[in-house]
Amino acid sequence: MKLSETQRNAWRITVDYTNMTDKYLGDKGISQRELDAHRKLARAAHAYVSENRGKDELFMGWTELPYNQTEIVEDILKTAKEIRKKFDYFVVLGIGGSALGPIMAFNALCHLHYNDLPKSKRRGPKFYVEDNVDPVRMKELLDVIDVRKTCFNVISKSGATSETMTQYLIIADLLKAAGEDVKDHVVFTTDASRGNLVKISKELGGVKSFVLGDGVGGRFSELSPVGLLPAAVLGIDIKTLLKGAAYMDKLCRRPDLKKNPALVSALLQYISMQNGKNIGVLMPYSDNLKFVSDWYAQLWAESLGKNETLSGEKCNVGQTPVKALGVTDQHSQVQLYTEGPFDKVVTFLSVGEYKEKFPIPHGCENIPDVGFLGGHTMEELIQAENRATAFALTKAGRLNYTINLPVVNEFTLGQLLYFFELQTAYAGAMFNINTFNQPGVEAGKKATFALLGKPGYEGQKAELAGAAPDENYII
Repeated sequence: MKLSETQRNAWRITVDYTNMTDKYLGDKGISQRELDAHRKLARAAHAYVSENRGKDELFMGWTELPYNQTEIVEDILKTAKEIRKKFDYFVVLGIGGSALGPIMAFNALCHLHYNDLPKSKRRGPKFYVEDNVDPVRMKELLDVIDVRKTCFNVISKSGATSETMTQYLIIADLLKAAGEDVKDHVVFTTDASRGNLVKISKELGGVKSFVLGDGVGGRFSELSPVGLLPAAVLGIDIKTLLKGAAYMDKLCRRPDLKKNPALVSALLQYISMQNGKNIGVLMPYSDNLKFVSDWYAQLWAESLGKNETLSGEKCNVGQTPVKALGVTDQHSQVQLYTEGPFDKVVTFLSVGEYKEKFPIPHGCENIPDVGFLGGHTMEELIQAENRATAFALTKAGRLNYTINLPVVNEFTLGQLLYFFELQTAYAGAMFNINTFNQPGVEAGKKATFALLGKPGYEGQKAELAGAAPDENYII
């Protein structure tokens, strides 16, 4: 998609933090004095991210993804075209960011009932993401696909991710049993030269593979081949997705809080967390953006949930992300947000123009509770409910702000993803933590290895044996 500067500016996403301020929330809000007091911290966070752009050793290679993938994108587009021609199904085998990103982009930019559409109305094969090792889920996937007509995208940097490699072993076995050459049905997204998938590729005679760079962690990988290949297979315009990310990057190059939307949002969240707001709700008012919340939950939780600063001090920082969907969760969660503890920040994702408006017919004029709806559109209704919820929260003294997307398309989604990635990086720098590691995740992985008898984990297995359930506490 070619975009003029006028079109880019018209599709610019904006951040409205009116309802975070003391002007509208009184003593529950954040004052200009507080913002000014943290201005030096914000500038330092911006400088840290800017100075370390692209440094693989700090896992900041993701910052350059909008710019350094020209040849990779062409290869992805060529491969995607071949996949669309050859296969009826495309299945991602992955977990964490390798799964949440592709799910999110699929839901945001494709028909909400994509897999139910006839082939003539789909831009690609039916699409599935297996992001768990629930045996029921695997069995029931196999009930709806034919492995002989399926391309499997196996995503694991190390090729040692237990969940992903379990899925791969099952699929490879099924392909062999069906008389198929495994190599012809898989695409690997992995490390350039190390890891088990590199070894497996050689054993199979050379598998088509894409590289997840050393400086790109899983939760920051959606704008890499991890997310771009599945998106391209689905007919999503990945070049425009990257253009959107680059546009947001340029908007955030300055350390001015009044000019940099990701920086001011990070600072508002930082101040809020320091003031005890340890829950962050992301509430899109769009079914297309529903799974942005799932993707964001990993990004925010895994990046900021740390118990030690870079200088070795104990900190136990972070904010628990909560997923909500407008209007659905007005009828389930908003009661708590409006009248419960003052421990939350609610972030709304609002859409200026939906791809469908859908008029509401006139009828039931003799019933005022129903008749007033006639003559409006569903777009008007969902937007009114969005504004009303923000108003109700503000009136109750609850912190909330709104990220406005003029439309939902590749350009605005690219902006949104890069915005959240920058916001997270800035917030981590403010807390002086390692934003890009996940030691808490590793502990659970090691315990799993021990329980399943992986060589080298015998000592931990013995330790786990001593942590068996205590009969005194089982009822």
